[in-house]
Amino acid sequence: MSESKGLSKTEILEKKNAQAILGGGQARIEAQHKKGKLTARERIDLLLDPDSFEEIGKFVMHRAKDFGLEHQHYLGDGVVTGYGTINGRLVYVFSQDFTVFGGSLSETHAEKIVKIMELAMKNGAPIIGLNDSGGARIQEGVVSLGGYADIFYRNTLASGVIPQISAIMGPCAGGAVYSPAITDFILMVENTSYMFVTGPNVVKTVTHENVTSEELGGASTHSTKSGVTHFSCSNEVECIQNIKTLLSYIPQNCEDTTPLLPYETTNDESRDILNTILPENPNQPYDMREVIEGIIDENSFFEVHKNFGENIVVGFARLAGRSIGIVGNQPAVLAGVLDINASTKAARFVRFCDCFNIPLLVLEDVPGFLPGTDQEWRAIITNGAKLLYAFSEATVPRITVITRKAYGGAYDVMNSKHIGADLNFAWPTAEIAVMGAKGAAEIIFKKDIAEAQNPEATLAEKIEEYQEKFATPYRAAYRGFIDEVIYPADTRKKLIKAFKMLENKVVNLPRKKHGNIPL
Repeated sequence: MSESKGLSKTEILEKKNAQAILGGGQARIEAQHKKGKLTARERIDLLLDPDSFEEIGKFVMHRAKDFGLEHQHYLGDGVVTGYGTINGRLVYVFSQDFTVFGGSLSETHAEKIVKIMELAMKNGAPIIGLNDSGGARIQEGVVSLGGYADIFYRNTLASGVIPQISAIMGPCAGGAVYSPAITDFILMVENTSYMFVTGPNVVKTVTHENVTSEELGGASTHSTKSGVTHFSCSNEVECIQNIKTLLSYIPQNCEDTTPLLPYETTNDESRDILNTILPENPNQPYDMREVIEGIIDENSFFEVHKNFGENIVVGFARLAGRSIGIVGNQPAVLAGVLDINASTKAARFVRFCDCFNIPLLVLEDVPGFLPGTDQEWRAIITNGAKLLYAFSEATVPRITVITRKAYGGAYDVMNSKHIGADLNFAWPTAEIAVMGAKGAAEIIFKKDIAEAQNPEATLAEKIEEYQEKFATPYRAAYRGFIDEVIYPADTRKKLIKAFKMLENKVVNLPRKKHGNIPL
């Protein structure tokens, strides 16, 4: 207080504002920069529209009195909170300040975050968390742990109500990881951010494994091995740009409609390139991203979880200006089979799209589920059922295009007519059957082949017979399971009209508290 003697009230306010903006002080700001990291306020300035940020809780300080904390006070208490706009749209943001007590979470730090989250829910706008924290403030004991739980609870209440985005821009360890884990999307920065429940030292003590923070929980690890993070970014600027791009596809809340950019439909929306993507040999791979690019508005595909579960591709795109979510099997990786990682990745994405009224386009080329003891013992049954459940409960417009294979239970799971898809198209190259022709022929005609003078020739003959009967889209079309067999070049044109037709779709689900997804 003595420092303010002789100052006018306006001068006192100016001084406090300057103190708050400095955070932990110039020396610590410089140390942050030397690590290749921005400060909490610099990150907000990059994220939000110029001059749109309005800070809340700038002068909050901790209340702790133990272990010498009563002599250390910083205005803001290690987190900058407030609201602003991104491309003119309201968002709420909190940005942890590593220069103040290592960004550690105290009781008041948590209260500031909770206040912002509650405002975001009341006003129906996204919440963005920029995480850079050493974890719970040890000197505060259980009140800091309680602060985490207060945040987790709000994350859960907000889930499916407003979009929640977490950027990990430094350490995020212990209990701190569970708030981002509940949010919709996690972004990490390579070499400067990491997430783990227990750090390298604890791992070494308990399991005797020697591992670095980067190996244990870095951006590369979580974007490829665990799937915890959806986006791995080369630096903080790219990370923040990805947040802005992501938001451009997403509505403000669960009551809002998807962003729609101005678009004038041309007389000819056909795309001849789609006629040439599939190889002549049905067993030869191709890249489903080429099909996606041939259908959507130019350069509008924004892929999610790119480096995890690569046998399925998910992401946002625009079709005639309208934001849609895309799920596509990837024949270029593991022939596009569904496995545990692909199933959970796609299920999570489908549920997000359904939460926020984003129509779903499914591009199908799936030979089945991945066989093997590893998959069975790690519960491919339960994990595959997650994707089945996600599609079945989704009430947004849902359209499937079968480009090639649709075999077995995987045909059912990939948004088939039987689980509530609105429209199901197939290309003439589609093969809809219980299994591949060779396997089917070997079972159905086992006796004939065994008794034949030339088993190989008989097998080839029976394979051809099976293919003619079942490895086409027409049996399914006769039954009405396929609404139309379309020329590949017409796919975009058909989808534009179909999604336009479905834009006022309403589904009334059975009354219940909530379903019990097989977790």
